[in-house]
Amino acid sequence: MLRRGTLRRGRDAERVDPQDPLDPAQVSRVRAVLALGGVPASELPDGVQQVRLKLLERAADGREAPRDVSAWAAVVASNWAMDYHRGRRRQERLGERLASLRVESHAVEESKVLSMAVAKGLDELTDTQRQVVVLRFYADLSVRGIAERLGVPEGTVKSRLHGAVRALRARLHEGEVV
Repeated sequence: MLRRGTLRRGRDAERVDPQDPLDPAQVSRVRAVLALGGVPASELPDGVQQVRLKLLERAADGREAPRDVSAWAAVVASNWAMDYHRGRRRQERLGERLASLRVESHAVEESKVLSMAVAKGLDELTDTQRQVVVLRFYADLSVRGIAERLGVPEGTVKSRLHGAVRALRARLHEGEVV
């Protein structure tokens, strides 16, 4: 693995997980970078996990660990914080666009029903289908961008998107939502 488990000294001495690529000091630094980047406290654990995942992916690809893992982790955390805010802004813009299309007074009720139906439909998709739908429609990535991020051919992305959209459409028609 990337490093061996260490023993933390002090009041709360505990054995650090030897499988964890980040030591407690690095985790604290990552959390601080995320917090300074404006990530809400409830999202900090997800951000830390994403940094761990990037480091583990790097090791799984056979690349060496960065020379300064702490600095590398801080950069990855900073990038994740920016991505987090971009995603939030995209969702807000999407919500605004959808809201502007509604003209009836009960549009709020319909929107809630539709949102719940879409969320339930997303839960019923396979992991790979859900992943491409989220990247395409929520993260607003192109098919090519998704293919590059996932390391799969564009045709695979198109196929997964087609199957996912068809399943979602059937789910929405089945529930008489649209």
